[in-house]
Amino acid sequence: MNRTALTFRRASLCLAILVAMPVLADESAIVSPAVIESRVVSNFRIGSSERRFGDLEFVGGLEMTSASSDFGGLSAFRYLDSGKKFLGITDTGFWYAGTMQRDEEGRPASIGNFRLAPIQSEEGLPVEGKWNSDAEGMSVYGDTVTVSFERIHRIAEYALDLENFASTPRNVPLPIPREELRNNRGIETIAYSPASGPLHGARVAVTEKSINKAGDMFAAVLEGPQKGVFFVKRRDDFDVSDGDFLPDGDLLLLERRFSIASGVVLRIRRISVASIKPGATVDGEFILQADMRNQIDNMEGLDVWQTADGSTRLSLVSDDNHSILQRNLYLEFRFAE
Repeated sequence: MNRTALTFRRASLCLAILVAMPVLADESAIVSPAVIESRVVSNFRIGSSERRFGDLEFVGGLEMTSASSDFGGLSAFRYLDSGKKFLGITDTGFWYAGTMQRDEEGRPASIGNFRLAPIQSEEGLPVEGKWNSDAEGMSVYGDTVTVSFERIHRIAEYALDLENFASTPRNVPLPIPREELRNNRGIETIAYSPASGPLHGARVAVTEKSINKAGDMFAAVLEGPQKGVFFVKRRDDFDVSDGDFLPDGDLLLLERRFSIASGVVLRIRRISVASIKPGATVDGEFILQADMRNQIDNMEGLDVWQTADGSTRLSLVSDDNHSILQRNLYLEFRFAE
């Protein structure tokens, strides 16, 4: 190679590096901090100081707003510790994370260190388009985050990355036949079962409204000795929006129904873990039921967690669908003694 060609090649290489540098800078700035304005929700029943609701006691809540146009559409929520740091996803293709600030009595008071970042594709680019970015279910175990998407139905694993949110997905085989998954009613729930329980830490997936011939919802255990498809009894036209396991192993399912006449109605059903087996149709009792007389909205996310003293808490978040007619709510309950 002559000197002129070598000089030209070096110049071209330098230009390529200079062109690439702004792109790298933009990628490092993809995490967007956001200020969350919070209004404390002191009472669950509107106009009442009642604390006990079914098997639960209301602890407190927040109504959340932000100037960020990407804030909203909260579809799943998980604490990463005892009620402080949290991680979630939106159905518009974003991770969100932050810290719950609490008052002297341990009740939710405000949100700090909140940030948003696009969920990455296999190519390391933000997922784009509602068909590709409709993240609905999420669960965390150790350094692995499992997320379910509907429309383009899939389940993917990501490495937990709270700094750059740069993890790319590793797709997991769908546990339910793809042809049984409805367009906008796919896998809404992903939850890790307790390692000490009969499912031995296996993940469980439950659909929102993908139903069999009997009208019941498809669900599945993804791994372990009970791996396989089962069904959740569909009752009263309610759809599943999320779920999580209790420390004793039972599965809680958050369900909702909407009509012009009644507005939003929610309930939480408790499913015995012993009943979850391939081919089974499971059912259970309701531990909470609420309607528009209560501080609820389009409740999408449910998390079960334990405080430092060992008591069991339940957290709910709502999806405002980026509508001025709806709210982003955080609600917290403790299991009554």
